[in-house]
Amino acid sequence: MNDAAPAPTPAPAPRRRARVRAPELIGKGGWLNTGGTSYTLADLRGRIVILDFWTFCCINCLHVLDELRELEEKHRDTVVIIGVHSPKFVHEADHAAVVDAVERYEVHHPVLDDPELATWKQYAVRAWPTLVVIDPEGYVVAQHAGEGHAHAIARLVEELEAEHEAKGTLRRGDGPYVAPEPVATDLRFPGKAVLLANGNLLVSDSTRHQLVELAPDGESVVRRIGSGERGFGPDAFSEPQGLALLPDGRVVVADTVNHALRVFDPATGAVETVAGTGRQWWQGSPTSGPALEVDLSSPWDVAWWQGRVWIAMAGVHQLWTWDPEAGTVRVAAGTTNEGLVDGPAAEAWFAQPSGLSAAGDRLWIADSETSSLRYAEPDGEGGYAIRSAVGTGLFDFGHRDGDAAQALLQHPLGVTALPDGSVAVCDTYNHALRRFDPATGQVTTLATDLREPSDAVLVGEDIVVVESARHRLTRLRLPEEAVRVDAVAHRTQRAATEVAPGTLRLDVVFQAPAGQKLDTRYGPSTRLLVSSTPPELLAEGEGPGSDLFRELVLNPEVTEGVLHVSAMAASCDDDPANEYPACHVHQQDWGVPVRVVADGAVRLPLVLAGLDA
Repeated sequence: MNDAAPAPTPAPAPRRRARVRAPELIGKGGWLNTGGTSYTLADLRGRIVILDFWTFCCINCLHVLDELRELEEKHRDTVVIIGVHSPKFVHEADHAAVVDAVERYEVHHPVLDDPELATWKQYAVRAWPTLVVIDPEGYVVAQHAGEGHAHAIARLVEELEAEHEAKGTLRRGDGPYVAPEPVATDLRFPGKAVLLANGNLLVSDSTRHQLVELAPDGESVVRRIGSGERGFGPDAFSEPQGLALLPDGRVVVADTVNHALRVFDPATGAVETVAGTGRQWWQGSPTSGPALEVDLSSPWDVAWWQGRVWIAMAGVHQLWTWDPEAGTVRVAAGTTNEGLVDGPAAEAWFAQPSGLSAAGDRLWIADSETSSLRYAEPDGEGGYAIRSAVGTGLFDFGHRDGDAAQALLQHPLGVTALPDGSVAVCDTYNHALRRFDPATGQVTTLATDLREPSDAVLVGEDIVVVESARHRLTRLRLPEEAVRVDAVAHRTQRAATEVAPGTLRLDVVFQAPAGQKLDTRYGPSTRLLVSSTPPELLAEGEGPGSDLFRELVLNPEVTEGVLHVSAMAASCDDDPANEYPACHVHQQDWGVPVRVVADGAVRLPLVLAGLDA
């Protein structure tokens, strides 16, 4: 044990405007939301450009899309937001899938499809999401990784507007966004489905912000619930996803972008909010208490299990529960760290859990970002344990049947317990329905050519699959034998960072935004958590701390792996006259693939917020 006092966090460097010319925007996939026009940075000169490096699998990227909506609307005549779509999964490099995602998540700005990560590499991006601000003269002036930066960027935009208005270098006017033509379908990117007591099917029509009740044929619309406009009220939802039937016949709805749980009563048509405040949960917020007073974060699915509603809290990589009788919520599993770690529920790691299905003493979980099938079960001591059935981690995925230890999935979003004890998995990015049999430990393929299946529900001897990207429900007869497919294995195409064996200096770069200061009223305002996969990669430096720098020691016998870094910083408005200044949380998780080589880097900079590294 080292009893010496820890070194103080270095004071932030003085703010300076870095005169770094922004690299050109290139991407083989071309441009979306521009009416077919391609753009260069020269075309955008005179405008403030915000590049949003995102990928549509990433819940944090979806959070940032929502954070930017107000800024985008308020500064529409001076700011151009450009989404640079930078894929992680093979499916995300499919141009048609990007087109779908842009509509699905109501992206109302131009998007550059960059399937080979060309622009990502030019800007030295290391994490999804990352925001880069370019001034009207074409220079990079700020870079922010993670969530929680919208307020800082809004302040910077106002400064840049004033500065360049005075210099005569600001050009106001309409932006390059051209809305695509709407398409008429009964459903639009539906998310989840549930079988009602009357035999009808209730579907979350996510992009249209509604629930839709369909007749047993899965096609005829009986009624729509919700106005169809994004909102948070008795007649409004915001991208609802998961649905679960309560014992009394009512339906719990994961109202995802409202960060809330709603209950819909099919008998009366009434909708009420039962959990969540409408605000997104941030580190340091309560994790238990009265359900209507505790913030949630992108609940994606729900299931009734062991007398409570279990919630796949995709936004913070956890499972939570809602107790209807007590009217309370609490964390049930997960640490908020992103990855695949099994064990006691309080110590487990998840990565965007997105599908739940209860079966006896197991709660099956589709853990999408680790491309895995997992489950929770009682541990015999009054708690729960988390186990993995299929999948190995954040960067390995594909389509491979066979023994579960070798089988591969690709970003599954749904899971359905079957009558024989096996589990159907909506293997979303493989466009397939897969099956895992715990009795044999084998994974097989039940059906292919399903366009982004996101959920499935049993109806008699059939299974009805939500084909999200085909905007429909598809009924299948469960076959006795699986369809055989050729095995395909992938690793993310993101390049590994070459680092030297031995000591590696980790620096998380954070500068409090202009007009703010680090919030030290209640102790350290920063937090850093470091771990690795495999654990043997790190000889020293694992664990939590309050400094945003760390001396890591790499094991020379481990040649490659992933460094998991989680950083948080809190800043408050620096106004002595304000007794109650507004405070803000900036946070980001990185999974950095590394390769240990003799001439590798000895410093690993990760930008949380700043001008450069």
